[in-house]
Amino acid sequence: MIPITVVDVADAEPLVMEVLRSGVIAQGPMVKRFEDAFAEVAGVRHAIAVNSGTTALVASIQVLDLKPGDEVVTSPFTFVATLNAILEAGATARFADISEDDFCVDPDAVAAAIGPRTKVLMPVHLYGQMADMSRLAPLAESNGLALVEDAAQAVGASFAGNRAGSYGLGCFSLYATKNITTAEGGVITTDDDVLADRLRVLRNQGMRARYQYEVAGHNYRLTDLHAAVGIPQLEKLASVTEQRQRNAEALSKGLADVPGLRLPQVLADRTHVWHQYTVLVGPDAAVDRDELSAKLTEKGVGNGIYYPKVVFDYDCYRDHPGVIASDVPVTERVAQQALSLPVHPKLSEADVDKVVGTVREVLGA
Repeated sequence: MIPITVVDVADAEPLVMEVLRSGVIAQGPMVKRFEDAFAEVAGVRHAIAVNSGTTALVASIQVLDLKPGDEVVTSPFTFVATLNAILEAGATARFADISEDDFCVDPDAVAAAIGPRTKVLMPVHLYGQMADMSRLAPLAESNGLALVEDAAQAVGASFAGNRAGSYGLGCFSLYATKNITTAEGGVITTDDDVLADRLRVLRNQGMRARYQYEVAGHNYRLTDLHAAVGIPQLEKLASVTEQRQRNAEALSKGLADVPGLRLPQVLADRTHVWHQYTVLVGPDAAVDRDELSAKLTEKGVGNGIYYPKVVFDYDCYRDHPGVIASDVPVTERVAQQALSLPVHPKLSEADVDKVVGTVREVLGA
């Protein structure tokens, strides 16, 4: 079986052993070292490490001091952590439909969703490509909105030379399947000195110094053990991203003429880091998305459906007072058609050939 993703953290062993020998296994100097390296990758002054990507989103909303009923406009096509974080922070989620071209929020739909209670715009940079920040950032500024980027899948991605996480508050996941992983963990990036300071206090039980409490805080800390796993990956992020890009290029070349299959695009001014290579299986394809997924699995090609439904289309959210559902026809269509194929850096040329060949075989191309 060619897996949809591969976790390789073997390079972390020396740093992990260094932490174990030091006896400092909670948040300490290794976390600071990781934060400094991550800030450089994101092109910002501050990176605040936390214990998950969800925590990064929750903490970012919390330091913006929203009041009950204040709204966050975000994408309906995302992992549920995006929505859960908004609700956990006490805000209300409103949704703007996506564009099929990049799977991210459509700026026109965002503009239509902004209302008198809107306080935050939270675009989701999906699959490794950033949303249209040339329109979204000015839209947030002109409406007096805070900008929180859900960049969980987009470490190292850029738009017109600006890195993901550099527009306001950037939220990254370090979960095991991400391009950079610490097993569990997250990072918040920003150039705002005041917000960075508040986030560091918030993550440490509200303490600026030991027993000096300034706010009602939380334990959002990352450990030195986790940071030690991530540092070597940051050091080789550029080469790993280049391999993902080569694999994506080979997949697109091999699948270019398959009837009914829409391939992912790299849009103008954007650098795609290919967290996922996601195709759309249209109605004119030989089989539908679910059948293609099942047959690929049978033939030894791992794949994933990210995501099978609109994020708020579950019983637990339908009557939730913090969820304002909306008409999102593009998202509904994409959720029925999206299928991710392996693109990770551990693929061999033979693996890529098998992925291409198997897809073509199943779709009769």
